[in-house]
Amino acid sequence: MGQADQAPDTPPPGDRQGAGGAGSAPTCYRHPDRETGVRCSRCDRPICPECMVSAAVGFQCPACVSSGSGTGHGPAAGRPRTIAGGAVASDPHLITKILIGINIAVFIAISLDDSLVDRLVLIGSWPPRSVFPPGVPYHATEGLAAGQWYRLVTSMFAHQEIWHIGFNMLSLWWLGGPLEAALGRARYLALYLVAGLAGGVLTYLLASPTEASLGASGAIYGLFGATAVLVRRLRYDMRPVIALLVINLIFTFSMSGIAWQAHIGGLVAGVPLAYAMVHAPRARRALVQWGACAVVLLVEVVVLVVRTVSLT
Repeated sequence: MGQADQAPDTPPPGDRQGAGGAGSAPTCYRHPDRETGVRCSRCDRPICPECMVSAAVGFQCPACVSSGSGTGHGPAAGRPRTIAGGAVASDPHLITKILIGINIAVFIAISLDDSLVDRLVLIGSWPPRSVFPPGVPYHATEGLAAGQWYRLVTSMFAHQEIWHIGFNMLSLWWLGGPLEAALGRARYLALYLVAGLAGGVLTYLLASPTEASLGASGAIYGLFGATAVLVRRLRYDMRPVIALLVINLIFTFSMSGIAWQAHIGGLVAGVPLAYAMVHAPRARRALVQWGACAVVLLVEVVVLVVRTVSLT
C-alpha cells in the first residue's frame, strides 16, 4: 500500500533527520528516504520535488491541494502541478521507462542484425570525399549532408556495446526519474529530445563528416545539466552533482572512441532549457518554457544548414 497523506489540519510531524544526524536536512513526509529543504506553504511539512505543487506563494503538498486549498477557482486551480507547472502524474517515471524501453529494443534489434546500425548511426556524409576522382564534384549519398536528418533522432537510441547502453540506461534512470517527477512528462520529454539533438548537431559541426557516432549520451548530459539547475533551484547540496559531472567529463576527454562533442552539446543545451523550465515566471510560464525550446531548436537548425552547405 502507498503512503497515505496526512490530513492537512494535522500538525506537521517532527522533522525526521537523515543519516547525517542532527544537522542534516529534514525528510519528505511522504518519502522518508528523501532529504529536502522545501516545506508546504500551508501546513509546513517537508516535501520533496515529486510532492511539490506550485502555489501562488511557494509550494504546497498534495494533501493540501486535494483538500481544496488551491489558490485559484474551479477544478483546474486545485490540480496538482510540478515545480515547472506540469501535471503531477500517477506514475512520475513513465516517460523514463518508455525511453529506456526504446533504447533496449533498438539495442536488441542491432544485436540481431548488424547491418541495421548503418541505417541508424549519426554520420555527416558518406562516402569520403577522397574516393572521388579529381575534378569530379563531391556528392554524398548517405548521412546528414545527403538529407538524412532522421539520423539525429535514430542515433540517440542506438547502441552497440553492452557497457555503453548499460551506463547510459543507469544514468537515464537515476537522473531522468527525479527530473520527470519535477518537470512533468511533456517538459521532461522536450528537454531530453532537444538536448539529445543538440549533442548530435555539435558532433555534426565539429567531428569529421565520415566519423560515425551513436548513443544517448548527448541526452544524458542534458539531464546532468538539468539536474544541476534543479538542485540549485531547490537549494540542495550541489557538491554531489558537481562531483559526478566532473568525473564523467574526465572520462569523456580521457578515453578514446568517445564523441565528446555529443556530451558537451547535450550539456550546453540542457542547462538553459532547465533554467527556463524551473525559473519561468508563473504569468508567462508556458511562453518562456516552450519559447526556450523553440530558440534552442532554431539554433540547431541553423547550425545544421550551415554545416551541410559547407560539406556539399
